Amino acid sequence: MNKLHGTIPQTFVNGKYLRQLILKGNQLGGILPRSLLRCGSLEVLDVGNNKINDTFPYWLESLPTLQVLILKSNRFHGYIDSPKAALPFQNLRIMDLSSNEFSGNLPSKYFGNLVAMMDAHTDQLEYMGEGYYYYEVSVSLVMKGFTMELVKIQTILTTIDLSNNRFEGEIPRLIGKLKSLKGLNISHNKLTGSIPSTLGNLSNLEWLDLSSNELVGEIPQQLTNMISLSVLNLSRNKLFGPIPNGKQFNTFENSSYSGNLGLCGFPLSEMCGNNNEPQQSPSSDFQKEGSWKETNGF
Repeated sequence: MNKLHGTIPQTFVNGKYLRQLILKGNQLGGILPRSLLRCGSLEVLDVGNNKINDTFPYWLESLPTLQVLILKSNRFHGYIDSPKAALPFQNLRIMDLSSNEFSGNLPSKYFGNLVAMMDAHTDQLEYMGEGYYYYEVSVSLVMKGFTMELVKIQTILTTIDLSNNRFEGEIPRLIGKLKSLKGLNISHNKLTGSIPSTLGNLSNLEWLDLSSNELVGEIPQQLTNMISLSVLNLSRNKLFGPIPNGKQFNTFENSSYSGNLGLCGFPLSEMCGNNNEPQQSPSSDFQKEGSWKETNGF
């Protein structure tokens, strides 16, 4: 958050004690220095909101302790190819590639290998940076549609934000393996095809934004299995058919579905089938069990 310009030095050497590098909010250009591979203890890399002009830094996938990768709002471009390492980004919990110029299909091979996003459950309240050499981690993330500055990051917070790029093709079914995900945003791309039913496996997901794409088909009934979901945005697609009802889907408003002219059912005024009476809110004793803010200390 200064006025630094020029390029990031390419001369990182044996930085075995460097745990976080945060250069966000400057005017830095050029490419990411590959000498960062010498920083084997790096846990947080945040170069968001700069002018970096580079392709996807797949070589970072071999860093064994990298947990937070934020490249948002730069000039990254091109395809994201298959991983080169056997266990790519094995400890990555937060990936924000939003507002760049990435193109091609979504990186399904990565989704199938993000181990830390598959099972990050713990009975203990832990924060990143804790340990013998304590340090405070502070990052800015878009969560449930709001930009939030997190000065402490719980280790159970796992998010992927690929919004505002040029991704195309279908949403990979493999995303359903990331069962610890709290947030998924792939809005404002050029995605086609239908919403995969495997998203229903994401029972810990609290916000899902697939808006402003070209998705077609019906909304899978399996999405009602996302019992933690409190924010849903499927607007501005080409979806049709009845909106699922039950559980969390009884709590969403019209704005979650706006711009999909073929959808019908609650909460929309458009009826499904040949019914002559407008659909009413489904009767349910279901209540949200605490908001995300309450459960996470906000």
